[in-house]
Amino acid sequence: GPGAGAAQPSASPLEGLLDPSYPRTHAALLKVAQMVTLLIAFICVRSSPWTKNYSAYSYFEVVTICDLIMILAFYLVHLFRFYRVLTCISWPLSELLHYLIGTLLLLIASIVAASKSYNQSGLVAGASFGFMATFLCMASIWLSYKISCVTQSTDAAV
Repeated sequence: GPGAGAAQPSASPLEGLLDPSYPRTHAALLKVAQMVTLLIAFICVRSSPWTKNYSAYSYFEVVTICDLIMILAFYLVHLFRFYRVLTCISWPLSELLHYLIGTLLLLIASIVAASKSYNQSGLVAGASFGFMATFLCMASIWLSYKISCVTQSTDAAV
């Protein structure tokens, strides 16, 4: 309830700010894999010679970097337990919505990049890593769904 922490006067939201066990969890490892894959996809496309479809690759770059930054932000929220301080935000729900929107945009960007690659190895590699990141983000959608929706519905039933 709202007064559950009132019995412990020495406990503050900032106490134990860093969660040392979080980097070893499945969710954290999945986020790291997503960030590495997105970074590789961005670098592959960015370092390739441009073709006549500049806007397609600019879109791909923007989507990959924005997804990478948001995943890093959620990683830091969990690592430093910012969810304890910023309780006005439903973190599981916001992470689920980010993954739903970000994965859809990443899938579109990867399809467009793959269709416009013209067999240039860097662009094909970037699109391939974009598809791998899309798959990893789909796994995070399932994990976020289980945490935000299934857990809340079982809590409501009890």
